[in-house]
Amino acid sequence: MKMWNKEWYNHNRRKQVICVVFGVCAALFLTQAVVVNRTLAAEKVMAKTQEELAGEVLRFHVLAESDSEEDQAVKLKVRDAVIAYMKEELPESFSVEETKAWAREQLPRFEAIAEAVVKKEGYSYGAKAAVTSCYFPDKRYGDVFFPKGYYDALRIELGSAAGHNWWCVLYPNLCFTDAACTVVDEEGKQELKNVLTEEEYELVTATSEFKIKSFFFGEIFKDR
Repeated sequence: MKMWNKEWYNHNRRKQVICVVFGVCAALFLTQAVVVNRTLAAEKVMAKTQEELAGEVLRFHVLAESDSEEDQAVKLKVRDAVIAYMKEELPESFSVEETKAWAREQLPRFEAIAEAVVKKEGYSYGAKAAVTSCYFPDKRYGDVFFPKGYYDALRIELGSAAGHNWWCVLYPNLCFTDAACTVVDEEGKQELKNVLTEEEYELVTATSEFKIKSFFFGEIFKDR
């Protein structure tokens, strides 16, 4: 009888252990499935938001001839010269589409400005300007965030354009409020508020990855 009781206890114990292990595995599987589904949903929302955001802004992109200290310095001087010209000539009342059209008309002028700077600095490579769609990785501009994706941009390539680039947002005119594009001041944030939807503004002003994810997951939960 004692032997039978012991065998029964051991058998029952094994069943309990198996049930616990199975339960833990099932819980882990379900948790992972939920996380994956929510992540995919968040990525879908982010992609949609990025597309909407891309239609509201125009970026300014300058690529240096190389990564040498000299060529990087030339890149910044070209940036300053082009921004100075745009501050004087670009009408403040323009919409994003009007700004794109104006920039296309000014491409020869931008190239001339860039080449004049390059020549003044003692170099002979040329410059090419275009308004085109460019892929940008995730970018943080002070406490403003732009998700990765394609954006229209005024793009100036110096020489072989093999060096690191510099960028800012031309519309709304964040380039004009901080030429170095290290932060967005209150004036720049107000510019963003004026052209973005409330949801888009909440996204680009998220100051951490946690806040960005919380924003998207909140949208997902709200939709449900």
